[in-house]
Amino acid sequence: MRTVGVEEELLLVESGSGRALSVAGRVLARAAATAAEIAEAGATASVGAGAPTAESPGGILDKELQQQQIETDTRPHTELGALEDELRGWRRTAIDAARQVGARVAALATCPLPVEPRAVATPRYRAMTEHFGLTATENLTCGCHVHVAVDSHEEAVAVLDRIRVRLPLLLALSANSPFWQGQDSSYDSYRSQLQVRWPTAGPTEIFGSAEVYDAMVADLVATGVPLDTAMVYFDARASHRYPTVEIRAADVCLDAADAVLVAALGRALVETAAREWAAGEPPAPVPAAMLRVAMWQAARDGVSGQLLEPLTGRPRPAGQVLADLVAYLRPALAVFGDEELVTERVDAVLTRGNGASRQREVLSRTGQLADVVAHSVRVTAGQEG
Repeated sequence: MRTVGVEEELLLVESGSGRALSVAGRVLARAAATAAEIAEAGATASVGAGAPTAESPGGILDKELQQQQIETDTRPHTELGALEDELRGWRRTAIDAARQVGARVAALATCPLPVEPRAVATPRYRAMTEHFGLTATENLTCGCHVHVAVDSHEEAVAVLDRIRVRLPLLLALSANSPFWQGQDSSYDSYRSQLQVRWPTAGPTEIFGSAEVYDAMVADLVATGVPLDTAMVYFDARASHRYPTVEIRAADVCLDAADAVLVAALGRALVETAAREWAAGEPPAPVPAAMLRVAMWQAARDGVSGQLLEPLTGRPRPAGQVLADLVAYLRPALAVFGDEELVTERVDAVLTRGNGASRQREVLSRTGQLADVVAHSVRVTAGQEG
C-alpha cells in the first residue's frame, strides 16, 4: 500500500509575550539529550529515534533556516491513525524540549507578532542569506510537506503533471498565516506569498517525461541561482532524497488533525494520478499562469470565499469545489480506507474555518496578537480544539 509521511515546520515562541525566540539549537540539544537519557535507561522513546535512510525517511527533529523554528519529520505510514500518532508524538517531543529552555511551540505558518528572523549558522544557510538577501533573511515561515511513495521516477513525474491543478485546494484547507509583522495581511496564507519570492517556487508546466523533468532541474541548478537541487522549490517535486513525491503547497496546520487531512488528500491525489497515467489519460492542459492565479485565490480567501475550479479556472464557492475534490478522489480514498476521515475533516474545516480563521477569531475576541499565539500554543499541544 502506498505510504505517506509528513514534515512540519514549527515556530518557537516565548510564553506570555508570544514573540518568536531564537532557541532552535538549544531545543534540539535538549531533545537529543532526552533521547540519550532514555536510551541509557534502556527504555524506548515514544517516537522513533533512528536516522532516516533512503528506504525509510523521517523519524527526526531537526533545524530549519531560522533559529526561531524547528522541523519534525515522520516516518512513512500506510495507516493514517499511526501517522497521526507519530505526528502528535513529535509535537510533544518538540514541546517538551522547548519547555526545558523556556520556550513554547506553535504550529503557525508565520509569526503574528513583529520578528527579526535569525538564520541558523551553517555554511549552507549562510550561503543562502548572502545569495538571496532579504528573500532569505526575512523568510521565517512554516510549511507542511507531504511525502507520498511512488514506484519509479517516471511515475513520480507523471504524478506531478496530474496533481498540480488541485494543489491550491490543499493550500486553502491548510491556510494558517493571516498575520505578518504585527499586521493582518488580508490573506489566509501569507506564507505562500512569501514563498513565491524564491526564484524556483510555484507551479510548473507539464513535463511530459522524467527526462524533461530532470533536464529542467539540471538547467535551473546550472544557472547558479538555486544553490543545488534542494532549492528547486516547486509546489510539488520528485524528492531528491527518497522515492517519493513531495507536496509542498500547504501551510503548517494549527491542528494536527488537519495535517493528517492534508496528508490523506495528498496520498489520494498521488494514487489517482498514478492510475490515470497507467490508464493512458493525459494530464489537464492548464497553464502554469492559471495555476499561479488559483494559488493566489486559495491563499487570499482560504475556504471562506471562492476557489477556482481546477480544470476551468472559474470561481465557485469553496465548499462546492472541495466537495468535488472529495468525489474525484473517492475511489483512491476507498483503497486506503480514508473516505470517512477525509469527508468528516473537510466538513470540519468548512464549519469551523481553517487555521487563519481561527487566529482571526481569537484576535476579534481579545484584540491581542499575543493571545493568538497563546491559543495556537494550546491547540498545537492538543489542549484546545
